[in-house]
Amino acid sequence: MVVSEPSAERYELRDPDVRLMLEVRDDSATAFEELMLRYQNRLVAVLEHLIGARDQAEDLAQEVFLRVYRARKRYVPDAKFSTWLFTIANNVASNARRSRSRRREVNMPAADNSGSTGAFGLDQLALAASGLMPTRQLDKAEMRDIVRLAIESLNERQRMAVLLSKFENMSYVDIGAAMDLSPEAIKSLLSRARLNLKEVLQPYLDRGQSPPAES
Repeated sequence: MVVSEPSAERYELRDPDVRLMLEVRDDSATAFEELMLRYQNRLVAVLEHLIGARDQAEDLAQEVFLRVYRARKRYVPDAKFSTWLFTIANNVASNARRSRSRRREVNMPAADNSGSTGAFGLDQLALAASGLMPTRQLDKAEMRDIVRLAIESLNERQRMAVLLSKFENMSYVDIGAAMDLSPEAIKSLLSRARLNLKEVLQPYLDRGQSPPAES
């Protein structure tokens, strides 16, 4: 894809992370360390909710940064840096999930979300995405388990769209760029995800009725 000079300059002027990445392209180790500091926790949080295991998410985050560094000489600012980064993260997560599926690792341990970082915890993420508010007092541990099941009920694309929308506050355009989908498709994905989360969470929030665990 050929990017016009005015377009590249626009992103460079507006996005300080693009400017840092251009320094990385010129082999600045300091700029790369700064980008890692800015995005490490956010990236791990998103990957953890996609993959379901904190330790694997941390490994995948390192793989994402390694890919960023290896691609530095080819980097052209045709989008916000975060959009480009999460495009790579989406590909890495998809590859990891396909690999896990091939190995049939059906006994994956449940994620411990108590240490998750980001703009939202998992509980707040699902509630914010669904638009629901609790109607009764909730036990934190129980709520975390229920919300995990709700998030897991989403398909891979819906989950990624929700995470980028709620964790990263990305627009439909930026999420679409990261997931190689149109903004209209992202809007539809998020709408379906919201309905799915409501369907799973509503009985629990209203009556304490737990959703069925995945078989």
